[in-house]
Amino acid sequence: MLKHKKQKQKGKFSFTRFFQKFQPGDSVAVVQELSQPFAYSNRLQGRTGKVIEKRGSAYYVEIKDINKTKKYLIRPIHLKRIENAGGKIKCQ
Repeated sequence: MLKHKKQKQKGKFSFTRFFQKFQPGDSVAVVQELSQPFAYSNRLQGRTGKVIEKRGSAYYVEIKDINKTKKYLIRPIHLKRIENAGGKIKCQ
């Protein structure tokens, strides 16, 4: 897991990822953008879940943590859409 960005990338982020849209039921992975504040622990990095609803500019994501399902409110810059094609997961 990365702890910091490379020198030339510090402070920069992708507008495409910042303004991406998701529909309820979409599968997403949590990928922390290091130049933006992330309110949760680093344990969420790489976890996958489903989008439940949009609330304001963020999305409610349901993530299974061992045996419990937990809900997190995460901004879209920290999410990456994934596809489930034939049992394999592909990140876009």
